[in-house]
Amino acid sequence: MSAERKMMRVLKGEAVFPPPLWMMRQAGRYLPEYRESRKQAGSFLDLCYNPDRAVEVTLQPIERFGFDASILFSDILVVPHALGRDLRFEEGRGPLMTPITAGEIDALDTGAFHVNLEPVYETVRRLRRQLPDETTLIGFCGAPWTVATYMIAGHGTPDQAPARLFAYREPEAFGKLLAVLADQSASYLIRQIEAGADTVQIFDSWSGVLDEPSFEAFCVEPVARIVRKVHEVHPGVPVIGFPKGAGANYSSYRRKTGVAGLGLDWSVPLSQAAELQKEGAVQGNLDPLRLVAGGRALSEGVSAILDKLKDGPFIFNLGHGIVPETPVAHVEAMVRLVRGEAGR
Repeated sequence: MSAERKMMRVLKGEAVFPPPLWMMRQAGRYLPEYRESRKQAGSFLDLCYNPDRAVEVTLQPIERFGFDASILFSDILVVPHALGRDLRFEEGRGPLMTPITAGEIDALDTGAFHVNLEPVYETVRRLRRQLPDETTLIGFCGAPWTVATYMIAGHGTPDQAPARLFAYREPEAFGKLLAVLADQSASYLIRQIEAGADTVQIFDSWSGVLDEPSFEAFCVEPVARIVRKVHEVHPGVPVIGFPKGAGANYSSYRRKTGVAGLGLDWSVPLSQAAELQKEGAVQGNLDPLRLVAGGRALSEGVSAILDKLKDGPFIFNLGHGIVPETPVAHVEAMVRLVRGEAGR
């Protein structure tokens, strides 16, 4: 591994300044070149499963902005899709699936899982060959709770009430679903690492809707299971956890799951972020709408984050994914701000 992969140094606890920089959803609709590739690919799933196209769009933000890390272009729902569940994406509605019932969980098809995901592994292999040597390659999966919410509701919902009700009414079936997703997701991440990923991130986009005991059972325990299984095979590979909306649970989440890096959403106070940084690397947490606004809102947001977190292990990122209406010029400005702060 190149000594110049700054993000990996940070994940091992080193303070690096200027900090390594990347963005969640950095290959996306805000880029004109992505929109063109997406149009040529056909469906969104075709784009995910076509290594030529997936490599192309993954590299686009690296070529344009020179980010320190590149994240595999795919989607968290390829895991249930590879387990035999139907999946489609509709413009304006997002992912749509047939809701799973308690009786269908035992029928999830683990036998063809890796065969179905081979195009993703091929994308990772090609990316490692084509990326600059100093660029960290990030693999990822969705956390079992977040993936389960889509499988149960069949679509996104504001507060994941269908999944929460399912968990309360069918606790045994729900526990079984989380276990299957945890085990298959761990295996999926292990294969991504073997294909060339330097680190992996687990996205728990809906952890913030749960009460305390549910957070422990549905978010912490399944992610701890994934991290444990990954480290049994690849003990030196750091895992990043992003439990969006975890609030006061962030510290216990890191301690109990074993993640090396902690992705923070934009609502996390910087004083709390600095405390969390004492326990290891943190990543975040610019409000994506500051990036849309640009100007003073952007510069003040970047400066506040760097002032508070620059002296510890820190990866600059947004507090969630970049939104499609973000001007490219504002991303360029953010990169200059983050990398230009070294001379202050």
